[in-house]
Amino acid sequence: MVSCEHVLNNLSNFIDADIDPALRAEIETHLKTCRRCSVLHDSLRKVLIIASDERTFEIPSGYSERLHDVIDEHL
Repeated sequence: MVSCEHVLNNLSNFIDADIDPALRAEIETHLKTCRRCSVLHDSLRKVLIIASDERTFEIPSGYSERLHDVIDEHL
């Protein structure tokens, strides 16, 4: 069985289906039993879906300024 570290190192290739079939099967088994890796896989997959969405989203008025203020406070 693969370790969490091995899953994390191969997660991008796993999602892209650019991985050896044997390793893919091991990762799939690991994801069924490891909640932490499963949540990470699901979250990363969702981020990629959102990032590849061609639709545009309206940002609320003043959001950019508030975001920059928070960033400036923490830097």
